[in-house]
Amino acid sequence: METVKSPVGDTLQVRVSARTPLAEDILGYEFTPVSDTPLPDFEAGAHIDVHLPGGLVRQYSLYDLPGDTPRYRIGVLRDARSRGGSVAFHESVQEGDTLSISVPRNHFALQSGPDRSILFAGGIGITPILSMAQQLARENRPFELHYCGRSLPRMALIDRLRQIASPDGVQAQMQAQVHMHMDDGPAEQQLDARAAIGAPSADRHLYVCGPTGFMDTILQTARELGWDEGHLHREYFAAAPIETSGDERFEIEIHSSGQVIEVAAGQSVAHALLDAGFDLPLSCEQGVCGTCVTKVLAGVPDHRDLYLTDDERASNDCFLPCCSRARTSRLVLDL
Repeated sequence: METVKSPVGDTLQVRVSARTPLAEDILGYEFTPVSDTPLPDFEAGAHIDVHLPGGLVRQYSLYDLPGDTPRYRIGVLRDARSRGGSVAFHESVQEGDTLSISVPRNHFALQSGPDRSILFAGGIGITPILSMAQQLARENRPFELHYCGRSLPRMALIDRLRQIASPDGVQAQMQAQVHMHMDDGPAEQQLDARAAIGAPSADRHLYVCGPTGFMDTILQTARELGWDEGHLHREYFAAAPIETSGDERFEIEIHSSGQVIEVAAGQSVAHALLDAGFDLPLSCEQGVCGTCVTKVLAGVPDHRDLYLTDDERASNDCFLPCCSRARTSRLVLDL
């Protein structure tokens, strides 16, 4: 399903001020404001929605150091298996074009405080992870970064990683914390996930972004090592297809008014709400970004997202109406 509805919030007009190769099949795009108004600040891990030709809306992470640039920069991997956004970007968006984007939003933020961070990036997942690493380095907070890819020519932003330096300029000290793992490289540089993750502790947090299989491996390994879900942070790019042939109709009740809305077998809760006149914030419509998280006051959701943690799903007090459904005949929503 293509995303066609813009999320609720401000839309910015930007110019594509640069379009440059970052790696094999990866292009970098630089956006600057069309007007004299500076672009809003963002936090490490943030992403923007980009409105593409043909009505597509896609999410891309910002990879710069927050507060260090008057522009936004993203990396786009051309993937023929995607829903069309990456191909449209590579083929249609050129330097000098004007695009609409959202203000930055962040569902993948660094935890505050002196905790030690361990960062894992797979492929184009380096974009939010690089922003995090630069932020941690600037604040002289301890971290370790593992960047995995098929081969060095397919790994973006290597030069930026090599330039990361701590506030006192001791670049070598920071480089000791950045590790690159190539599938086609020698055995000694392959990622040993168990060794890299290590034992859990109260002051360690793990962040991972990349292909679904890569992320699932990292997260499952951490769980097997005893890590608490509250210390595992992730951002998926896309959800895997879900079997929907057995879906049945159910009802949602609006707590504030008592209104009951039917959700048809082939309809999402989000679109049932939109059809009923509710202004629901939407972005990815795949259960990845978390924009539409809604509180559930009664009933049991059928969670189909990649955003909530296992503990959050087990509590059944919130769900993502863009993709999730109901295990009971009715859900009461805090709307």
